Parts: sequence; structure tokens; C-alpha cells
Amino acid sequence: MSLAHPWTLLLLLVIPAVLALRFWLRWRLEGGVGLAVPPGMRPPRTLRGTLQRWLPLLRGLALAILVLALAGPRLGRTKVKSYSEGVDIVLALDISGSMRALDFPPGDRLAAAKQVAREFIEGRTGDRIGLVVFASNSYTQCPLTTDYQVLLNLLDEIKIGDIADGTAVGMAIGNALNRLRDVPGKSRVIVLLTDGMNNAGVLDPLTAANLARTMGVRIYTIGAGTKGQAPFPVEDPIFGPRVQYVEVDIDEETLVQIASTTGGLYFRATDIESLKRIYERIDELEKVKVETEEYVEYRDLGALLLWPALLLVLLEVTLSATWLRRLP
Repeated sequence: MSLAHPWTLLLLLVIPAVLALRFWLRWRLEGGVGLAVPPGMRPPRTLRGTLQRWLPLLRGLALAILVLALAGPRLGRTKVKSYSEGVDIVLALDISGSMRALDFPPGDRLAAAKQVAREFIEGRTGDRIGLVVFASNSYTQCPLTTDYQVLLNLLDEIKIGDIADGTAVGMAIGNALNRLRDVPGKSRVIVLLTDGMNNAGVLDPLTAANLARTMGVRIYTIGAGTKGQAPFPVEDPIFGPRVQYVEVDIDEETLVQIASTTGGLYFRATDIESLKRIYERIDELEKVKVETEEYVEYRDLGALLLWPALLLVLLEVTLSATWLRRLP
């Protein structure tokens, strides 16, 4: 409970002063300063006489209740409305054969990318997230959704070999843009992870980046792979499975241009820890500010207090005009 006008309670200090003045004046009128009356000659005190003396207290109590009503007592509860417009994010993930490289222990590059993407998805709230995969071509693994469990299930199903080998970076961007084309959100983002250079598809990566800039879509690019040589598993028909070191070939220049053209950033991930830090950085960059509006629902109790005050006044008037009426 709270008071709308608590300062009006100061009027309560006036009521006892007025009552005290009234009692003092009545005492003066009834002989408070007259001749002393011997105790044996004083009229006996009766209930009616006692009530007559204290009758003004009813009016004082009524005035106190009216003062409380003026203070505006109210019951209320606070409610908070939150307004937020989530980010629309498409994760574009390279699933070409080079993602088998074992430089992201304990698994290969694709396993590390899926693990970190899972953590990124689980850390978002209120955003629509989609998933695009690519190799020699690109397709949508999951359209934009807020059902993260469905998205995570589809993420788990991704495997190398679902698409013929190759790296179609431009097609991946184009497919992701197609997912974001009719989305009305103010913040639209593509996070593209690849470990190679564009060598397939009919859409050039920089042309796709310019299209993204026109649409107002930011692209964060991630080059995945150690610098120098990386270990790859190979099947030797004579000696069986073995590990062969192959030179890593990432077109960082194009990935930097894609990011800078669209207002995004380029990152290089050389191990799973650096990949996690990159996704954490993107997560921080793409947080939407939540606006909150707080308001209070009140129930005014002041009007309810008018009724007991009125009843007390009527009781005082009725008693003073009937049973407790003073004779002249």
C-alpha cells in the first residue's frame, strides 16, 4: 500500500488541537472557573453525561478518516513491459572435404565448428537463427526459427559429403541473403565460416557482399584453420588410415573484403578456443538493447474511506439531537 499525497497527513496534527480547544472551552462554560462545589453536592455522573462529553470525538475520528482519504491510500503492483526486437542471424557453415582437417582437437574442424555454433545458439534469446551449409553448392539446412531445439537437431545432422566437394562462398552468401530477404527486422547478420577459398558456384563472393550491403546485412567471416600445414586423415590402400600434413590455403583477403564491405569483421580461428572467443565477440556485437517500461496498477482506496467518515458524522448528529441532546 502507498499514499498518493502523503503530505496531507500533516492535517492530522490539527485535529487533536481543535478537540483540546473545544474541551477547554466547554469546561470554561460549565464552570471551570466558577465557585467550588463541595463533593457531596455534586450531581452523580451518569453514562449519558459521560457520553455527552466525549461525543465530539466521533467528529474528530471522522475528520481523521477524511484526512486519510485525502492522502490517497492505494494498493498497487508494479508491472514491467519489455520491448526488444531480436537479431535475425544466418549461420553459413562450410562442409567441404577440407573440414576434415584434425587441427581442432579433439576432433576435426567441422566437429569444432558445430560445437561452438551450438554454444552460440544456446546463448541467444529472442533471436531468429537459420542455418545454411555449403560445399560446391549451398542449401538451407534450417530456415530462420526461434525453435532452437529443432535448429540444434538439424545442426547435429550435418556431415561432410552431403554436398559434392568444393567451396562456393558466394553461393553460401546468396542463399543466406535469400533467407533474410523478406525479414522485416532492423538487425540482420550472416556468420560465415570457411577454411578455403571460393572455387565453385556461379555467384562471386564480392558481388554477393555488395548485394548484402545493399540489403543492409552485415557479414562476419571466419577463416578456420591453423597457419602453415594442417593434419588430414587419408585412407591409404596399402598402409590403411594415416595422417598427412597439407598446406592450409585460406583466401583471407576475400574474407576481409566481404566483412568490410558489409560493415562486419573478419576473424581467424586457429584452434577451438580461438573459435569460441570469436563467437563470443560476435555475440557481444550483436546484442539488441532491451527497452523496459515500468508502470504500476493502482486501486484507489480513498473513496472507500468516505463511507465510514460519513457514518460517524451522521451518528454524532443523530446522538446529539436525540439521546445525548443537551438541554438548555
